[in-house]
Amino acid sequence: MKQAGFPLGILLLFWVSYITDFSLILLIKGGALSGTDSYQSLVNKTFGFPGYLLLSVLQFLYPFIVDPENVFIGRHFIIVLSTVTFTLPLSLYRDIAKLGKISFISTILTVVILGIVMTRAISLGPHIPKMEDAWVFAKPNAIQAVGVMSFAFICHHNCFLVYGSLEEATVAKWSRIIHMSILVSVFICVLFATCGYLTFTGFTQGDLFENYCRGDDLVTFGRFCYGITVILTYPIECFVTREVIANVFFGGTLSSFFHVLITVVIIMIATLVSLLIDCLGIVLELNGVLCAAPLIFIIPSACYLKLSEEPRTHSDKIVSCVMLPIGAVVMIFGFIMAITNPQDCTHGQEMFYCFPDNVSFTNISDSHFQLTTQLSILNISFFQ
Repeated sequence: MKQAGFPLGILLLFWVSYITDFSLILLIKGGALSGTDSYQSLVNKTFGFPGYLLLSVLQFLYPFIVDPENVFIGRHFIIVLSTVTFTLPLSLYRDIAKLGKISFISTILTVVILGIVMTRAISLGPHIPKMEDAWVFAKPNAIQAVGVMSFAFICHHNCFLVYGSLEEATVAKWSRIIHMSILVSVFICVLFATCGYLTFTGFTQGDLFENYCRGDDLVTFGRFCYGITVILTYPIECFVTREVIANVFFGGTLSSFFHVLITVVIIMIATLVSLLIDCLGIVLELNGVLCAAPLIFIIPSACYLKLSEEPRTHSDKIVSCVMLPIGAVVMIFGFIMAITNPQDCTHGQEMFYCFPDNVSFTNISDSHFQLTTQLSILNISFFQ
């Protein structure tokens, strides 16, 4: 919302959710047309080995770097401990259906976090000054916002795994599940975005939890819940990364030894990345524009357009033709903007409004914001 402008951001959120819904169904339709049962085999049959190789890289990178376990107290120790104790054992499952109940727990915790964000929007929001441009319709960084939204919605890399786990899997049944899932997801996302932005407006950080004061016990509990959701969610992403390696190097089947070995290596490297990187915003943007955008916008559309024998005026083909160039624009310009204009990252720094003496005004400009932030840093140094 901060990058796009609040009104445009809400519209983009609904638009990305629609594209996600459409492309997830398009993928399964493409699989049915080509007689394939995985994203990789679909692209391999449609575009040959070069397309297969490109998709394999994208499918590997997206879930591989989606492990920003951002726990604040004893961060490095907590990441290692939680990885060894929970993430690794859960990732060793061979059947993705066994993670269904675990994913449900993660969904419940997400609702709990949403409740905390909504509560603080009411109790904390009125005490935080609003930026002068907080309510403009659109801002120039909207493409970066699309990248973050694409990151949030993408699940294309594991859709064939989930589809294969359904009882009596059909395109019609898959469509109903996707419609309901996306509807719930966009509802939660809109509430998160609205409450978070209404609370902090122009001060919103790349990681929303960075905005809250360190002494807020309710938010600390929310951070704990967020850490648990990451621990419970990442094993699903590990399934995809491991499947890509199995398909590329082992013909799709792993022995028990290599199953354990590859899983351990994936988890170790991902954990190392999460230990070294603590700026969530840039991870969301780059992963969104470089991996999520082609996986959502470009590849499903290209596969369906090449495989389908429907007339050019068919609605699926029209939407696919629109999605292709839009995906290319998001990917190229989103990458350029993410590099040249990265999101703010103030990991572990107390925001100025956490000190009551600094919150004595109702409207501030960018220059005043910069001055106040500098004074806040001096205050923090003094108190330390």
